Amino acid sequence: MTGRQRLIMVLLLTASFTLAVDFSILNVALPRIGADVGFSLNHLQWIATSFALCAAGFTLFFGRVADLFGRKRLFIAGMALLGIGSLVGGLATDPGALLAARVAQGLATAAVTPAALSLLTTSFPEGPLRDKALGLNGSLMAAGFTAGAILGGLLTDLLSWRWAFFINIPIALFVLVLAPKLLTESARGNRTKLDVPGAFTVTLALLLLVLGLTTAGEKGWAEPLAWGPLAAGLILFVLFFFIEKNTAHALVPVTILRRNNIAWGNIAGILAFATETSLVFVLTLYLQQVLGYTPLGAGLAFAVLGIGTVAGGIIAPKLIGKLGNKNTIIAGLTIQAAATGSLLFINTGQASLILVLIATFIGGVANLAAIVGFMVTATTGLPDTEQGLATGLTTMSQQIGITMGIPVMSTLIAASLVHGGNGGAPDQVLHSVLPAIGINAALCLAAALLVALFLRPPARVAD
Repeated sequence: MTGRQRLIMVLLLTASFTLAVDFSILNVALPRIGADVGFSLNHLQWIATSFALCAAGFTLFFGRVADLFGRKRLFIAGMALLGIGSLVGGLATDPGALLAARVAQGLATAAVTPAALSLLTTSFPEGPLRDKALGLNGSLMAAGFTAGAILGGLLTDLLSWRWAFFINIPIALFVLVLAPKLLTESARGNRTKLDVPGAFTVTLALLLLVLGLTTAGEKGWAEPLAWGPLAAGLILFVLFFFIEKNTAHALVPVTILRRNNIAWGNIAGILAFATETSLVFVLTLYLQQVLGYTPLGAGLAFAVLGIGTVAGGIIAPKLIGKLGNKNTIIAGLTIQAAATGSLLFINTGQASLILVLIATFIGGVANLAAIVGFMVTATTGLPDTEQGLATGLTTMSQQIGITMGIPVMSTLIAASLVHGGNGGAPDQVLHSVLPAIGINAALCLAAALLVALFLRPPARVAD
């Protein structure tokens, strides 16, 4: 790796890590934000939902825009939007301004994440260097989710929740100063053709999917605002497929979806992200409602998971070199399933924290190995002109996985609490958490089995 490549990697990973932190940095501060800005308790979730809607809904569109109009240009524009949105959020005094800031941050995430990832993959040739770069990217992004919870608690307790926004501004400025000097513009496709009907359809479908899943987690699956958007989103996905099949300049060429490694790699990615992020949600509930930890204490407990994810990102390229992409994904998901399954032995005693720490560390290492294997698999065998599309798909899988897992686990826990009665008691919360943990472990095993049966490793493209 040359000195310039190292600087490029630091620049891109800094941006990716910052965006990952933004997913979780406000979570522990939501009640205080609501009191200061004027959000009612039942509308607090929109601070997180408005971000997730835009981050997931527009990522595929921006991934293709990066291919057609320039990744460097989109990356810089997205970081500028992140800085502006963070400034507005930090100064917000009413709900409208705060939601506008979160929308801006979500759009910046949708633009920067696939652009940064495609700049990373095109800066390094297929092989060990790219695997290493993707491994570091995966580990830092996963660590960012954990760091966000810890940092959000610290900033809120020591300074103000507003610093959860302000902290992005110097980082955005740092990136904006260096990016024009370090990054080179990628080769672009046909700039005059953009599949507007396809872009509109898939973006609306993703927005409806995220909205439906989020509503299901809050109000249950019987709520029309949960299954209604989900049904409409699925219909639009079918419509999107037919649009792409009959469009000369498709947003997502059907041929790329027919590639085995693209399709099954992304399915594995969705399940890997869904299981680990939803497990964090389940264990957060356990640590606070059963063991009695504060939000900051629960966040600090997940520092071990963050260390595990960083270690997994470092180990993953070596595993891929020895085992191959497919076997790395299978091994990672299988070990993650075993680590998650061990949590079925937790109870109301404080000693259970030791098991949580050990299991989350091992599960974090294994999960990141699987995620890096998925990233490498789903971006291999494609020309540079399609890397923005490939990374847009992987980013979309990541966002869908993150968004999908928590509502599913939340619904399982809520149903158990309602059925069991006495919902606030630690024993009942524990009995509601355990089935969710078991299903989470089963999903990990199911994902490993699907990969073993259907994924065919892609051939490497000659440099």
